[in-house]
Amino acid sequence: MKAINPWINFNGNAEEAFTFYQSVFGGEFTKIVRFRDLASDEFQIPAADLNKIMYIGLTIGQNNVLIANDVPGFMGRVDENENRSKIHVVAESREEAEQLFNGLSAGGAVEGPMSDSPWGTYAGMFRDKYGIEWIVEFNSNYNG
Repeated sequence: MKAINPWINFNGNAEEAFTFYQSVFGGEFTKIVRFRDLASDEFQIPAADLNKIMYIGLTIGQNNVLIANDVPGFMGRVDENENRSKIHVVAESREEAEQLFNGLSAGGAVEGPMSDSPWGTYAGMFRDKYGIEWIVEFNSNYNG
């Protein structure tokens, strides 16, 4: 396994929060993807969500990345006292990603099956049988 990184859900203020986190931790943004960057005929995004953050990563130290996204309005608000974060696992290969996904999601609820993502990785997400939320991803370009 290459890494485990925290992933936080926000209700529309991920960019503001990460600008603050960057002022405290330093580091560079690894990538910023807005929902408008993914909009297409097949993946239509409501106008109110176009500028929200789909993915933002902030390097912290040598091997850590703090990751976040805004939850689009059509998915409802994030319960800020509960459903706030996910554990993000970066696998060494597609095969390891499948193995981790299948093992950890057993008895849980799959939210997004393993598949090629619009941002160029192979990823899936689920809530395990204990209620913990996970994202398992293989990214051949990851060098965290």
